Amino acid sequence: MKITLPLIAVLALVLVPFAGTAANLHYLFGVIVPYAAVAVFFAGFIYRILEWAKSPVPFRIPTTCGQQKSLPWIKDSKIENPSCACGVIARMALEVLLFRSLFRNLKGELKDGKKLVYGSDKWLWLAGLAFHWTFLVILVRHLRFFTQNIPVFIRQIEGLDGFLQIGAPLLYISDAVILAAITYLFIRRIIIPQVSYISLPADFFPLFLIIGVVTTGILMRYFMKTDVVGVKALTMGLLSFSPVIPKTVGPIFYAHLFLVSSLFAYFPFSKLMHMGGVFMSPTRNMINNSRIKRHINPWNYPVHVHTYDEYENDFRDKMKDAGIPVEKE
Repeated sequence: MKITLPLIAVLALVLVPFAGTAANLHYLFGVIVPYAAVAVFFAGFIYRILEWAKSPVPFRIPTTCGQQKSLPWIKDSKIENPSCACGVIARMALEVLLFRSLFRNLKGELKDGKKLVYGSDKWLWLAGLAFHWTFLVILVRHLRFFTQNIPVFIRQIEGLDGFLQIGAPLLYISDAVILAAITYLFIRRIIIPQVSYISLPADFFPLFLIIGVVTTGILMRYFMKTDVVGVKALTMGLLSFSPVIPKTVGPIFYAHLFLVSSLFAYFPFSKLMHMGGVFMSPTRNMINNSRIKRHINPWNYPVHVHTYDEYENDFRDKMKDAGIPVEKE
């Protein structure tokens, strides 16, 4: 059920715009839904970030796997155990851009029934890296629909993405890579027992939703052609707050747009929010200088301390009766 229900939900999201456009609700799916989705996305994103920012972090709690800076003749790990802001920036950059922690040991298994061996899962790292980078490339490519004159860097990205020049229209490498990567991530959640056991509907729903977005986009580009000029007129109208509904755009486009809008609206309230959360994680963004600087919890409040002298004064007679030695007779 944790796979079936998310799949049914996404299929329903695909069918809704087809039914809506058949009922001539083009303005609803072409204007109102995208505006509402973007508003929910930004409001939810800002709300989650502010909530995380308000969470107190009174201690230095970075996750480390290297030597901390201590004595001058002991070599420290400047990235794995950063003691300055530059080390934190380098660590965060490697984490965000290259998924450095995912590249290392991820899984443990028993060898010969008694020896615990840790190993890496480079395929997971590669699939995750490929998925996120190709998703970014596709997002940047789509900026051409929101600019009157296409910037040079977008043209360059499109040229690199389609440099193989396969078919007409050109096959974008990012389309094939993201579909392969998301398929691998989905299959992995099914065939690996440990991963399948801990997976929830909230893990499968965004996978199916992204697969739906990618699939409808590929169908529009290579199989079920749509009017690109009409699409750009719609997006430019949305951007300038003077929306127009082109008559030449088919239902497949509205299905694609509705899935994208659903993804935007769902994003701040899902696990996909790790995009912003990684920068707010104290285990990643803190300097580990606990040996250099003493950190005092600013939220500490005065606490009455019952000293040993006070304790002995209160219970001296009982301690003597019990044979417990006392400091003062």
